[in-house]
Amino acid sequence: MDIASPAEEVPAKDEDVTMTEPSGVSSPKELRNALYARCASFEEGHVFNQDELFAFDIIPDNSLEQLLAYTRQLAKDGLFKLMTKDGKACWKVVKRADAIKYRSLSQEEALVFSYIEGAAREGIWSKILRSKTNLHMTTMNRAVKSLENKNMIKAVKIVKYPNRKTYMLAKLQPSENVTGGPFYTDGVLDEEFVHQMSLWTERYVIGRSWWHPPLPEHTRKSSSKMTQEQAEELRAAELRQRGHGRDRSKAMLPMHPGYRGHPTLSEVTRAINGSGLSGVTMKESEMGQLLDILCWDGRLEKIRHGKAYRAVKQVNGEDGVELENGLTESPCGRCPVFEFCEEGGPVNARSCEYFQEWLQF
Repeated sequence: MDIASPAEEVPAKDEDVTMTEPSGVSSPKELRNALYARCASFEEGHVFNQDELFAFDIIPDNSLEQLLAYTRQLAKDGLFKLMTKDGKACWKVVKRADAIKYRSLSQEEALVFSYIEGAAREGIWSKILRSKTNLHMTTMNRAVKSLENKNMIKAVKIVKYPNRKTYMLAKLQPSENVTGGPFYTDGVLDEEFVHQMSLWTERYVIGRSWWHPPLPEHTRKSSSKMTQEQAEELRAAELRQRGHGRDRSKAMLPMHPGYRGHPTLSEVTRAINGSGLSGVTMKESEMGQLLDILCWDGRLEKIRHGKAYRAVKQVNGEDGVELENGLTESPCGRCPVFEFCEEGGPVNARSCEYFQEWLQF
């Protein structure tokens, strides 16, 4: 859809628009006011074609000559904007407040404003703006500065091209192509936000990918009757059974054959929006980008022809050595009798000799 070039002549003064009913009106001014009032009752941004304007039953005898005369005058008054769609003329309503601002513009300002308005939410680069307007750099900069002072346009930063001067209408919100989406703040990647979103998403998919068996009841009951020597023997035996490089996440067991509960993109998106972690509503396209990153990092994988996601069970490093972090390096993170550890029991943090050795190391 192309926007027609702004009129070179200075528009006439604005006329009061009244909600005059079509019946009984006869003067051109009243008919124009009735036509504008009817169009202004529609949702902002609606584009009217010739048939829609005739359907209002305002133009006498559906005269094409009178319709064009009225729309031409409304366009001169700044209340209609002439456009083209599929090669045919159409019109869009302009608010009276915006029309008053537009009439106060010089020819250069009106020309610059028309191209910035045509760029919509994507904005227009100053270099392209100068090429389209064919104005001298000084003249264009003066027009841009004046429009900014009148709060009609604003400068925005594009994530892909942060050094480019890009302008768009002040009342519009930049598109995701401009801002980079919710993962960017003021044009800068919010790494902490991405990290927290990734952790939450991975944990959610893990919970839907693996079965975590509960601790057997007989084990819980027997822990209180276990002596210190028995607890140490159990711990040593379990460590010997693990061997070098054995899976530390053995509590994560595969789901039964035919399990279909792995989350899809829609389910992950609904879950993250319901968690309250993000201050904005995430879209599926945005969560798809995050899930792709987790897949590239080897933390998730796509299944069912890419329709669902499954967590990857991390075990060993490339050299066969167990992957460690701050928790698994401590005795508590690797203790095979951790379930028995309790205050006053045979295994407890106060008397744990392994924990004391680790602290001294």
